[in-house]
This record gives sequence, C-alpha cells and structure tokens, in this order.
Amino acid sequence: MADFKKLHVWQRGHALALSVDRACKRIRAKQYMSLRNQIFTAALSIPANIAEGRRKASEKEFVRFLRIAVGSASELESHLIFAHDADILSESEFVSLVSETIRVRKMLYGLIKRILSSKPPAVPPKAPSR
Repeated sequence: MADFKKLHVWQRGHALALSVDRACKRIRAKQYMSLRNQIFTAALSIPANIAEGRRKASEKEFVRFLRIAVGSASELESHLIFAHDADILSESEFVSLVSETIRVRKMLYGLIKRILSSKPPAVPPKAPSR
C-alpha cells in the first residue's frame, strides 16, 4: 500500500482534526469536558483510520477502515451540531467545521466507491457438468 500521507482525503482529515483541536481548546466549561473529548476523539479518528487502513494488506480491509472513518465523521458532525445548539460553538466556527466534516465524508465515500468499482466483478462458480 502507498503512503497514506499522500492521500488528499487524509490531508483534509488531518487539517480538520487540527481545526477541531483549536476549537476544543476554547471549550472551558467543566460540564462540557466529556463532549470536548468526544469531539476531539471523533476528529482524530478520521485521519487515523485512513492511515491504519492504508497500511492493510488488501483493498477490502482498506475500505473497512474508510467506512469506520465515515462513521467517525458522522459522529463528529452530530457532536458539532449539539455544541452549536448548546451555544458552545459560534455560528461561524460551527459552519466551518461542519462544512469541512461533510466535505471529508464525501471524499471518503468517493474513495470507497472508486476502490470498489476498480475491482473486477466476481464470477459465479460454474455448475458442475453432468
């Protein structure tokens, strides 16, 4: 497998995680520390799963990790919506982070689709001749 750092989706996911880190550092209220940790963990999981999957031996395993990254992006989006609705994140910060989260998730879906469409179709086994 090639170097994960060359994947555009990993680069965008990494940049998203850095942006989320900066936003999380501004969340100071004690009652939101677990939410802060969950937001940060979900954001970190996106590029981490891309990297881990890229090092696997098969495309099938890579796709499995890309799907986990998609799930982490959806989890992140949900946490960001809550943080916005609870007035923890500003409107502009929310819009920026959610937009980038959705963009990364779409890129993940595109990569999954490209990998799966590049596989030769499975040939059903022939029935035994009589």
